[in-house]
Amino acid sequence: MTATAQSYVCGVSDTPLIYQTIGRALDEAVRRFGDRPALIVRRQNLRMTYAAFASAVDDFAAGLVALGLQTGDRIGIWSPNNAEWVIAQFATARLGLILVNINPAYRTSELEYVLNKVGARALILARSFKTSDYVGMLGSIGAHKLPQLEQAIVISDAPVEGYRRFADISALATPALRERVREIGDTLSPDDPVNIQFTSGTTGFPKGATLTHSNILNNGRFVGARQRFTEDDRLCIPVPLYHCFGMVMAVLACVTHGAAMVFPDEAFDPASVLDAIEQERCTALYGVPTMFIAELDHPSFKGRDLSSLRTGVMAGAPCPEAVMRRVISDMHMRDVTICYGMTETSPVSFQSLPDDDLEKRVSTVGAIHPYVEVKIIDAEGRITPRGTQGELLTRGYSVMRGYWGDAEKTRESIDEGGWMHTGDLAVMGDDGYCRITGRVKDMIIRGGENVYPREIEEFLYTHPAVMDVQVFGVPDEKYGEEVCAWIRLHDGAAIVDEEIRAFCKSRIAHYKVPRYIRFVGEFPMTVTGKIQKFVMRDAMTKELSAPKASAG
Repeated sequence: MTATAQSYVCGVSDTPLIYQTIGRALDEAVRRFGDRPALIVRRQNLRMTYAAFASAVDDFAAGLVALGLQTGDRIGIWSPNNAEWVIAQFATARLGLILVNINPAYRTSELEYVLNKVGARALILARSFKTSDYVGMLGSIGAHKLPQLEQAIVISDAPVEGYRRFADISALATPALRERVREIGDTLSPDDPVNIQFTSGTTGFPKGATLTHSNILNNGRFVGARQRFTEDDRLCIPVPLYHCFGMVMAVLACVTHGAAMVFPDEAFDPASVLDAIEQERCTALYGVPTMFIAELDHPSFKGRDLSSLRTGVMAGAPCPEAVMRRVISDMHMRDVTICYGMTETSPVSFQSLPDDDLEKRVSTVGAIHPYVEVKIIDAEGRITPRGTQGELLTRGYSVMRGYWGDAEKTRESIDEGGWMHTGDLAVMGDDGYCRITGRVKDMIIRGGENVYPREIEEFLYTHPAVMDVQVFGVPDEKYGEEVCAWIRLHDGAAIVDEEIRAFCKSRIAHYKVPRYIRFVGEFPMTVTGKIQKFVMRDAMTKELSAPKASAG
């Protein structure tokens, strides 16, 4: 990395960027690692070599061609982790379709919004997950509200009336259609968009970060390289595929290094993670700090043989030092790395090195990634000296194409110099390592999920009793932060907090539903009328940490 007295750093590497599509990267993996394990999905009792996985990808891609889907079309996927998700990721990439990741926690209003925003022609969906009846929810929206959606493909062993099953699409494959998949692949460019990931919008609506083959393929490869992945590694993946953590940092890191992808379950469960590590002899593990805490605290942890573990990634929130010490010693993850980034930058910009000391792993987000530039600027847009806080900006191959169908928001985020404004406050040390110190805006990070208060506020305004609302984060031992809402009601309105939660639960993702609700007469403001969320946050933090009066 290059060093200056300014808060600027640029990653260098002897390894060049790869300029290829994701389909070609899979071909390369088959050529080099065809007989080695590629995909292990324990819940589905499924195991595939790279050769078998690529064959399944080609069959599904051929079936999508038979449905009439064409390069550039958008196809949504709304499902927890499973083999079909990974197959769909590569099959759509082979055809130049743009895969639209839909959070499994989304409810009907969010689903309707994202499908219409991107003009999705098709949707792959799980039949159900936990308490979510996906088929029922899609049906409840009504076809007239989704005018561009032509195909719904359900992941289900049993037939579902009105839906094509995922396996039935693969069964449409013929030699001629497979050849057509190859021909389409030859027409694609690494600079083509291949993925849209929605990030909660501060405007009240999620924004679709549009990522290219080149963006995410290179980023996944460098995340794996910093962990020193080889074809002998087996990565345990309990993080969700709909997020960059799963589909880029995990899946594409494995495929570009020939490592095996091991999925312990549909969603995070500490026991299934420990089972997978032990029984599959995983060498690497991913997670947000709350996941590692749950694994370490599981009743069966002490009796587990986790000696196969070596490395992995902890990201999504700062890691407490005590947790990091236990991950290194008790989980044998001596080479565990910390990552920092954002969906809009594919996602990783900084990652610690396997031999960085404990202090660097818990107090910084690591060293700059290859071919990525970062600078820190003050409120006037001037670059800060090292050691001075400012907003972190990123530039390089990893910066997204833009927000889908939203040129204005794209211009607000990516300046004329090509710098992505992250909204994060940071300090860069003399060694180029970076500390994240806060957020320019008041985003909440709850258990690794980014929650934007404005989106929840906009939603709560639709409740007839709510006159005004302010949403902010308060500290929480389990999730890092929890969502709190202060609400002013219309005159004469009478409502309790449980009614507000019930209003939220059927319409927005569970992690956005306020845990704490207070009804107030007014909000603290400056003399100029600006709302002071920090005053509310301080008051709530004090209230929640106060010892409860004992009954007597």
